[in-house]
Amino acid sequence: MKTYLLLALLLFSNKAFCQELNPKYDSALADSLGSDDYGMKYYTFVLLKTGKTIIENKEEVSNLFKGHMENIQKLADDGKLIVAGPFGKNERNYRGIFILNVKTIEEAEVLLPSDPAIKAGLLEAEITPWYGSSALPTYLENSEKVNKYSF
Repeated sequence: MKTYLLLALLLFSNKAFCQELNPKYDSALADSLGSDDYGMKYYTFVLLKTGKTIIENKEEVSNLFKGHMENIQKLADDGKLIVAGPFGKNERNYRGIFILNVKTIEEAEVLLPSDPAIKAGLLEAEITPWYGSSALPTYLENSEKVNKYSF
């Protein structure tokens, strides 16, 4: 009886973990997006938090955040920024996120000082590798079509 149970378990386990080829798989698209066999790749996740710098001059702060928005657009245009957005008001001082289309923290550390609000210390960036769908950059093709207003 134990032998039959073991054999059944082995057969079921093999069936449960068998991988099948995806009939919709597009190897050219996967290659162009840097996909691994699971349609995934590494990005860099950036958590933006309130920085330690306090600037009383409202015009200066406004200019720094205008530059922040312009930098977001430039990084997106360059294919380096895939996702950006603010958080709602919260008690953790989280301000927003970036998902950068770079594989390493070192690459992200080179890009982030181009943001005036980060450079001035109004925002602080925590950086970590993130493994996500390699198709994520393709949503940008439609994002401009749904924005009624541009920055």
